[in-house]
Amino acid sequence: MLMKNKLFYFILLIAVILTSYSFNIITNNTEKPFIVVLDAGHGGNDPGNIGNGYKEKNIVLNIVLEVGKILEAESNFKVIYTRKTDVFIKLHERAPIANKADADLFVSVHCDAFTNNAYGAGTFVLGLHRTQANFEVAKRENEVIFLEDDYKENYEGFDPNSPESLIGMTLMQEEYLDQSILLASLIQDNFTNNLKRKDRSVKQAGFMVLYKSYMPSILVETGFLTNKKEGAYLNSLKGQKEMAKEIAKGIITYKNSLSLETGDINKRDIIHKKNIETVKDNKFEGYTFKVQLAASSKKLSLKSYNFKGLMGVSREEEDKLFKYYYGKTSDYNKIQLMKKIAEEKGHNSCYIVVFKEGKKLKLSDVLNILDK
Repeated sequence: MLMKNKLFYFILLIAVILTSYSFNIITNNTEKPFIVVLDAGHGGNDPGNIGNGYKEKNIVLNIVLEVGKILEAESNFKVIYTRKTDVFIKLHERAPIANKADADLFVSVHCDAFTNNAYGAGTFVLGLHRTQANFEVAKRENEVIFLEDDYKENYEGFDPNSPESLIGMTLMQEEYLDQSILLASLIQDNFTNNLKRKDRSVKQAGFMVLYKSYMPSILVETGFLTNKKEGAYLNSLKGQKEMAKEIAKGIITYKNSLSLETGDINKRDIIHKKNIETVKDNKFEGYTFKVQLAASSKKLSLKSYNFKGLMGVSREEEDKLFKYYYGKTSDYNKIQLMKKIAEEKGHNSCYIVVFKEGKKLKLSDVLNILDK
């Protein structure tokens, strides 16, 4: 009897070990899906803008559902929607949906409104709007909070009409700014190059819907319903499918770039170069931005091995020192991406500098002057 019990427990132990081993194999081979939360702006008793009689809430819902359909057909994507029907979702409830899902991206889709002459697509990341126009876009999208009976409690005194109210919001997304700009740039490039939409570029502004999201997050303004031609395009099935396709392609490219980051250096350099080239050089004409890597009394060879594998470094002599720079562009978004690349290579103390006609200027002064 004792022998039988020992045999039974021995067999049970072996079974437990094999089960555990099998479970570990399954677990280790199961890659976490790439989770994208798609947010169709407005909804329910909030129609959004109604330029030319079109309803923003319906157009953006159709676009979002089409984006989701494309992504779900890809391998290892999981799509979550803040809404799939015509319902009203409070702004402060949208980002937490993404946080709860431990999402990799949060993408909010909208249509713009201004005058009947304004047209074009633009993408936004959360940040301090450096122009009045950016503030007005954010203000229009944020004013939906007034439709909520308890907005004073939900938004802790936030005032969409006050630029000062937006300053604290930007700190939460600062950690993800580079990734957000990259995603926004990929999508914006698709709109411009593939659909020939007017390029309203990647901008920063204080959108409440992006506030408190704990992942890279962007807001897409697909175009102006107030523009007769563009409004009709966005209200059409053709327009909605085309815009959705380019948004989805941008998201897929972004995910693929992350996959390549785990590969060898050559693959990383290729994807970095591709990502940099997607950003337009058309925002700060007459000014040149560079990433300063180091200053030294030694004249170093510009070979990549002297700069932790970073290629394309330039050298200038200033005040009896040799200064080493990476990148040369008039686009501030692009130089931010190049700074991120330099940091990834190990240049943790690098920073952005700006020149005009060969003279170095204070970066903050230049940004303030240009954005007035």
